[in-house]
Amino acid sequence: MNKILFSAAIACFALSFTTGFKAKNSAEKMQDFIINISTYTRKTNPNFIIIPQNGAELAFTKGKPENSFNEKFLDAIDGFGIEELFYNETLKPDKYRLGLLNKIKVTETIIVSEFVKDTAMVHDSYRRNEEEGFFCFTRTEDNYHYTLIPTKIYNENKNSIEKLSEIKNFLYIINNSNYYSKSAFITALKNTNYDLIFMDLYHNGVKFNKEEIEQLKVKKNGGKRLVIGYMNIGAAEKFRYYWKRPWQLNSPKWLKKKYDGYNDEIWVEYWNKDWQDIIYGNDTSYAKNVVDAGFDGVYLDNVEAYYFLYND
Repeated sequence: MNKILFSAAIACFALSFTTGFKAKNSAEKMQDFIINISTYTRKTNPNFIIIPQNGAELAFTKGKPENSFNEKFLDAIDGFGIEELFYNETLKPDKYRLGLLNKIKVTETIIVSEFVKDTAMVHDSYRRNEEEGFFCFTRTEDNYHYTLIPTKIYNENKNSIEKLSEIKNFLYIINNSNYYSKSAFITALKNTNYDLIFMDLYHNGVKFNKEEIEQLKVKKNGGKRLVIGYMNIGAAEKFRYYWKRPWQLNSPKWLKKKYDGYNDEIWVEYWNKDWQDIIYGNDTSYAKNVVDAGFDGVYLDNVEAYYFLYND
């Protein structure tokens, strides 16, 4: 799912740190959650890649940008994914997040997903991100929900990619509903030269297996690439295997808050043990499924849940 970081959310986040301990604690709990996911997955694969999407404040102690880096958190991740940095509803660069990312990029790879309504702006979105040392994937209105594979790759190359810091480009396609079968989707991905692919663990409710994921780790030109699995850790999704039919908002109690614009999702109390058991730590957990499927890492969505739950 596309999770746009609205400027209003940033304002709420800034306000939260003037309203007391509970707000500050929400960021620290998300830091701990991500660190624990990293520790768990890297027990199986020490090189497993962890990339949170949005929530750049988490790079800092207690989630406060005026503090020093949270070194334990940064050691647990390999990069940051950011949505709509230069192109958003205001059509102006998000200077607040840009300032944070220019600090973080010293140690972490920055991956940006832009959205433009005017296709004439596609090249400019890549140019702006490249000037900052960020890697960009830009989608247009026909690809709003990350369903398409663009034929043109910015900074296409033949290099073999062994780690995140080596990428020059990436593909973000977490919705594969345009493809009638897993094999059709796999074939389409195999015929590309993207250095990195973000994709879902499932196709129509059926998991990709290790053999299928291994096929995707070679670009059409013969170079190696990384394949990263998508995992939503801040909101429960009603179409996932873990969802139980009786569940609804506030039942169980950790299904905390309506997710505006996404009827199939509910913000969760991500610090709740029941939710964390769904995400990592056991053989039925989502993270274990991603690892077992042979992905090189995981892309953690909705880490900015702490923006939206601070006042509950």
